[in-house]
Amino acid sequence: MNPKREHFTSTVDEKEVKRKEQTACPECGGRLATDAEHAETTCTECGLVVDEDHIDRGPEWRAYTATEEGNRSRVGAPTTKLLHDKGLSSHIGWENRDSYGKALSTRQRQQVQRLRTWDERFRTRDHKERNLKQALGEIDRMGSALGLSDDVRETASVIYRRALEEGLLPGRTIEGIATASLYAAARQMKTPRSIVEVAAVSRVDEVEFKRAYRYIVRELGLAVEPASPLQYVGRLASGLDIDVETERLAREL
Repeated sequence: MNPKREHFTSTVDEKEVKRKEQTACPECGGRLATDAEHAETTCTECGLVVDEDHIDRGPEWRAYTATEEGNRSRVGAPTTKLLHDKGLSSHIGWENRDSYGKALSTRQRQQVQRLRTWDERFRTRDHKERNLKQALGEIDRMGSALGLSDDVRETASVIYRRALEEGLLPGRTIEGIATASLYAAARQMKTPRSIVEVAAVSRVDEVEFKRAYRYIVRELGLAVEPASPLQYVGRLASGLDIDVETERLAREL
């Protein structure tokens, strides 16, 4: 590395560390506030400029609508546990159109279709990745049917990944462990669903689902507390379309 560049980098890092360590005004001990527009850190009590020339780590472009922000952004979506590859691999869409929106010719469609086929093959290179892809697809499908949030689905995917890494799947179905992981995640995130509700959207029967649930809780040591009746009141009130006062009284009872 260039010595000058290395010195500049270390100086910048030291300034960033000092800036984070400063929490009070060195003169009067007042609270510090950061002014992003003027790139300064000032005291709210005496007005002392404690630091200046902050590094702007945001984009160099401006956007006034969500569409403009999406078009001008040059980064991809954040990584997620809901995808077997965490969203880091490429993905070729299914629209047979070019970047200008024009339809592809027959020969071009055939070429793109071959690229899609190879892209799918490279995204799942071994049986574990194929297993994970199928299971996470099931978790996402069931979570959507049960109205569970992305946080619950991501927690379920983490539980399933742990079960896969610790070799708990041999002798059990992918769908059974995926259903048990989603049920456990919903209870951990304080948005439980009943066994009947989960079994209704699962591809396995209730007996297999409950057996898989008890197995992963025991083997993974999951901290799953009994569901509180209060956690069901909000959903029941919404389903029955009752007023706020009745819901409040139900919570008190």
